[in-house]
Amino acid sequence: MRYLVFILSIFSINLFALSQFQSSQVCKKCHPVIYKEHYSSQHRKASIYNDDIHKSIWDKHPLKKKELYKCAKCHTPNDKKLITALKDGKKAIPLDNKAQQEGVSCVSCHNIKSIKHGAKSNTNIITTDKKVLYSARESEKNQKDKKYKTKTSFFGFVSEKSGSPFHDIDFSNELYYNGDVCMGCHSHKENSKKFKVCEMDIKDGTNNEQENCITCHMPKVEGSFSTITKSKTHRYHGFTGSIHKPKMLSKYVDIEYKKDVEGFDITVVNHANHPLFLHPLRLAELRVYIIRDKKRIDLNPVKFARVIGKDTKPSPPWLATEVIKDTQIKAKESRVLHFHNCLKTNDELVVTLGYFINKKNQKDFIHLKQEIFDVR
Repeated sequence: MRYLVFILSIFSINLFALSQFQSSQVCKKCHPVIYKEHYSSQHRKASIYNDDIHKSIWDKHPLKKKELYKCAKCHTPNDKKLITALKDGKKAIPLDNKAQQEGVSCVSCHNIKSIKHGAKSNTNIITTDKKVLYSARESEKNQKDKKYKTKTSFFGFVSEKSGSPFHDIDFSNELYYNGDVCMGCHSHKENSKKFKVCEMDIKDGTNNEQENCITCHMPKVEGSFSTITKSKTHRYHGFTGSIHKPKMLSKYVDIEYKKDVEGFDITVVNHANHPLFLHPLRLAELRVYIIRDKKRIDLNPVKFARVIGKDTKPSPPWLATEVIKDTQIKAKESRVLHFHNCLKTNDELVVTLGYFINKKNQKDFIHLKQEIFDVR
């Protein structure tokens, strides 16, 4: 028993020591399913060493010459040495270390106490209590300092464990229920020209505990969240999005069809409370073709994009001062697109909505939703 207590003590110290870096590897011991999901996510791959797009932007950014990697605030918040150097006004460039390789780690998110709102961007306020992690559980929402407990019954033959032997849990933080915990990094980004390069632009009155960033991008899936406290489901920590598991988000998009004498309408319905594609590099595309007498007739695709720039011309984000064009589908919008192609009975109409990760490098077309309509 003393040996077990000693091991747990050492483990706890390793997790919450005031070190430069707290690895997600420690969390893996009790949360193997969640760790595996997180390891393949864009959060874990957020640094320049695992995200080619982010690296290409950093390589061209004027701050690279000044050796000021200000992206660390959201892309590698656990690189404490780099963050401290930035705060002290010293040169700070990313080096290939464990903190960079883990990008946004488990502790990075579960240590967020509150969000400080700012004009340029928001900031995550991290708790100073190193023995507490924040999480959400409806049945224990009022529990602020959940501790590890073992409850026995049937004369000690049956035991039920709750909490964690390695850290306390605060289930009372509202941020983890309404999705605002994501808004420290994913709300907006303003450049030095006071232009918002990107913005979540959540439709007013639509963000609540029933529908928010977490419920959509971290849906409940099968599998226990912990090896200590068993559960049938857990929140998916792969973070569904345009790069990882995009088809999990397809339920928030509907494609409808209506025939008329002049052709037909295709309606794309965005059920999300924010624009369908937020990143300025994304290029969405609606592809439509007709199968007639076993022959395929391709129609001109419809493209959706938000182009930013300066003086009516596209430019890098740090130089942009205006939106040149914005045809992206807005929050809760139903976009009707008319095609002047007459359909015949027994035609088969195939409609696919998808996108390119980078509109300048249109290699892989990622399918988001496809519908097939029989023309009658």
